[in-house]
Amino acid sequence: MATKEVWKVREGEEEEEEVELRATAPPLHGTATKEGEQGRGTWKHAAFHVATTIATPAAYAPLPFALASLGWPLGVFSLVSGTLATWYSSLLIASLWGWNGEKQTTYRHLANSLFGPGGYWSITIFQQIASVGNNIAIQIAAGSSLKAVYKHYYPNGSLTLQEFIIFFGAFELVLSQLPDIHSLRWVNAICTFSTIGFAGTTIAVTIYNGKRTDRKAINHTLVGSSSSKIFKSFNALGTIAFSFGDAMLPEIQSTVKDPAKCNMYKGISAAYGIIVLSYWSLAFSGYWAFGSTVQPYILSSLTIPRWTIVMANIFAVIQISGCFQIYCRPSYAYFEGRLLSENANHRTRVSVFFRRLGLTTTYMSLITLIAAAMPFFGDFVAICGAIGFTPLDFVFPSLAFLRSGRTLKNRKLQVAMQILNISISVWFSVVALLGCIGAIRFIILDIKTYKFFHDM
Repeated sequence: MATKEVWKVREGEEEEEEVELRATAPPLHGTATKEGEQGRGTWKHAAFHVATTIATPAAYAPLPFALASLGWPLGVFSLVSGTLATWYSSLLIASLWGWNGEKQTTYRHLANSLFGPGGYWSITIFQQIASVGNNIAIQIAAGSSLKAVYKHYYPNGSLTLQEFIIFFGAFELVLSQLPDIHSLRWVNAICTFSTIGFAGTTIAVTIYNGKRTDRKAINHTLVGSSSSKIFKSFNALGTIAFSFGDAMLPEIQSTVKDPAKCNMYKGISAAYGIIVLSYWSLAFSGYWAFGSTVQPYILSSLTIPRWTIVMANIFAVIQISGCFQIYCRPSYAYFEGRLLSENANHRTRVSVFFRRLGLTTTYMSLITLIAAAMPFFGDFVAICGAIGFTPLDFVFPSLAFLRSGRTLKNRKLQVAMQILNISISVWFSVVALLGCIGAIRFIILDIKTYKFFHDM
């Protein structure tokens, strides 16, 4: 994919000028617009994209574990405040769609227009960390679900978690040869139904397991030493941040027709309505059902009935397969732009194919190797949320809105928004730091406890 395309755009009715368009992000479902081209999506389409990107099994499956690390009061407060903060931050990003007279079609373009090259490269780094970290975490989740299905049918089978991670990686390598997200539209449609199926099945089975358990044996108090409790709480903050990760809001808005802001506001709010129902239901029911013994991946805590657990795991794998592709595309676009830009006019389709095959194979091999060597799902979720998604989804939107200099007619409301934005950016910068500390500590402990390529 070439990084520069020259498009003819008409100024008025008579003039034509050449505009250089840098393609720094892949099209979302094939509808991301070029400069001067109108998006065609409605607010319902925006809601579909936002909900599908955020609400994945890997995102809300660890929420009961996060609550178990924080306890009821702090856990509920953190989950509710995280929901409200990301909803508000998403609306801020939508409001900056054309703040300087230009459509901000990617996070990197928006950061560059507000903060210059430093902002561009900072957001690029955070977006790559979020994408790569997310894919490591969900590949571990996919491998765990595949192994659970296998063990249901072959209890004494010899295949390990690492082998299932490799199987999933090979499948994703095949999907990675498709040119863009638009070519994955049927895969993503199936993934959407799988998201609904996973949420409904998992919540129902969790409640069923909770009712069949001796409630007197369930402990909802925090366990461990004082230092362990502190680091667990740090880790949980990163996990909650990961659960609301969405590194593609401007890319989604570029697919929406005018009025883009209004339609995006509606789409975001509708998506968060779905997220509240699924996230809160699973988080609260999971912690209620299993207490402090709940596993980082909620499906690992479920025991009966077996066939419904198998079904939930199958839904999870299907949904994750599409989610993986959404998050690997920014990485592909970034590196393809540099590998394929030189002498682009002289490259044949065959040479482009093999260069892309080499790139995707390298990427998938790296992700698969890390996931297989250190299959610590909860730890990668926390560190990805702390380092990748927290800066993108909590800190950057508030700073960007402040930087844009937007003013409101109501002076009191203007001051209140400034205070709120400063508070969000400062507090979640602290959350990012604490979450990173907690995640790194648990990764170190897990490496000491388990050998590399341990069959979890």
